[in-house]
Amino acid sequence: MSNEFDLSHPPFDLLSTEEQEKLISRLDIGYFGKDEIVIDAGQVSESVFVVLKGAVVELDLTKESEPDGGVIREYAHDDLFGAIGIINGSSRYTFKTVEETIAWLLPKEIFLGLMHSNEPFSAYFQNTLAEKARLLERRRSEKLGNGDMSSFMMAKVADSVLREAVILQSGTTILEATRTMREQHSDCLLVHKNSKYGMVTRTDLLEGVVLQDMGLDSDICDLASYDLLTVQADDFLFNALVLMTRHKIQRVVVFDQKKLAGLVELTDVLSFFSSQSHVIGLQIERAGNLEELARAAKGTTELINGLVAQGVKIRFAMDLLAALNGRIIAKAYEQLVPEALRKKTCLLVMGSEGRGEQVLKTDQDNALIIADDLDWQECSQVMDKFTSTLLDFGYPLCPGNIMVSNPEWVMKESEWRKTLNQWSGSVEGTGLMNLAIFVDAHAVAGDARLFSRLRDTLFHSLEGNEVFYSYFAMPLRRFSTPLTFFGGLKNSDGMDIKKGGIFPIVHGIRTMALQFKIKETNTFQRIDALVEKRVMKRKFADDLAEALVVLSSLRLQQQLKVETGQAPPGESNMVSAVGLNKLDRDLLREALHMVKEFKSRMSHRYHLER
Repeated sequence: MSNEFDLSHPPFDLLSTEEQEKLISRLDIGYFGKDEIVIDAGQVSESVFVVLKGAVVELDLTKESEPDGGVIREYAHDDLFGAIGIINGSSRYTFKTVEETIAWLLPKEIFLGLMHSNEPFSAYFQNTLAEKARLLERRRSEKLGNGDMSSFMMAKVADSVLREAVILQSGTTILEATRTMREQHSDCLLVHKNSKYGMVTRTDLLEGVVLQDMGLDSDICDLASYDLLTVQADDFLFNALVLMTRHKIQRVVVFDQKKLAGLVELTDVLSFFSSQSHVIGLQIERAGNLEELARAAKGTTELINGLVAQGVKIRFAMDLLAALNGRIIAKAYEQLVPEALRKKTCLLVMGSEGRGEQVLKTDQDNALIIADDLDWQECSQVMDKFTSTLLDFGYPLCPGNIMVSNPEWVMKESEWRKTLNQWSGSVEGTGLMNLAIFVDAHAVAGDARLFSRLRDTLFHSLEGNEVFYSYFAMPLRRFSTPLTFFGGLKNSDGMDIKKGGIFPIVHGIRTMALQFKIKETNTFQRIDALVEKRVMKRKFADDLAEALVVLSSLRLQQQLKVETGQAPPGESNMVSAVGLNKLDRDLLREALHMVKEFKSRMSHRYHLER
């Protein structure tokens, strides 16, 4: 039977042909009845086990009284267990069958010999979730033929389209700057003044002379813009594209740590990627009416689906879609609301849109802040039109009616302040739920200062309020994280991956972000900010972020199945272990284990056991 052993997936595909033959020659078969202990806690196992048929759970018997019975992980067909106990000298946990089980037995001495002779094989068992995910994704890309695309998307700014910057010193005249631009065939230059850099474009020079009546001997420092958007040389080039899309700019300044490295031009980035993204971006910016904007909006889902299908990392896809959606929503608002009114209002997007974590178009979750001194009689009619416009663009209505067409989410600044105070002083579900929605808000149009003031006031009002955070974090306990749906039973019902996996991470990180006054709304950025504030250690943070990537990717795969009719409507969040390949199952198991560990830490931090 040993010739039936599957060597095609990690870690066994990391072995040489000779090592694989040696492994195969020493395999044995073990048979175990239902509820039989395979490895006991503290036991020194003589074998590594690979499940051929059946299912085994890994248990922490000191936590049997907990709702999940102390289950840590579950193992089914082709899953490996027992290796860590051999590496550590004894097993920390108990491994017990949940049904009749047959397993391959790899002798301890053979396993340790392979660990000694094969470094990649050895590293596999020491890897964190983040490291293991990179390995498995690389293997997946190679099998799917997307390796080139994956490396293409990992291009760094410094290695791709970096341009040398034209730098002039303060005191340079407009005339000298114009000559330099012509000689260097450049559309812009940087001016250095008092250890700061500013940017001057050809348009700035023209407007300075023609519109501002400046003399040719004027200092270009007076024309420069010093509020520059920058990236680091080792940043992903894709991130530079997202930054330029989000802020409607043509170039960003590149630094290598604190040293100026050059410029990146939008035209160069678009040529480098040669994808549909720039076409949609241009359609959005050039849209002169709602009909043209609608056509651009219709193409975003197809674009993101194409990128993901080609192996683009889901975080890149999320970032790009957030930037494109932000511009679409902002331009729709600009088309419907006169400039004078926009200056006295602030449009917010919330939910996954506010966090920048959607891939397919999500429900409309938005709100409006109105300056106290603005009397806008037609506001409700215009907001109704705005909601119907976004619906026409393909953004579904929010089932909870959290939209600007609902007057409860359209208030003056002082009214918002009172409402936020009521929500934060509440211990009942609705108020805290609304507050959680607002905490993820992101300003996309109008005067962002209206939102910034409210957020800062909220931060200040909640400072040191431990009771509030205990109630705010409580929804983490609402949904269980199922660790026992991997079993070999073919009729597995699956799990709601949003409730059981994604929500606990998002809400837990949201809670800590609110407590530590973190202004970022994106969960990945919030995790990085928590590391910088020393609230979370980098290793755990990386694994938690990778768990969110894994869960979000599997959810997207299911969403696409629903969209294409391969899965029933209403099951966009349902993931079954039966339908997963070995790579996805390995990652999901580790991701759910991370979710459980995170929930345990959050329960301890916010005293949720009460």
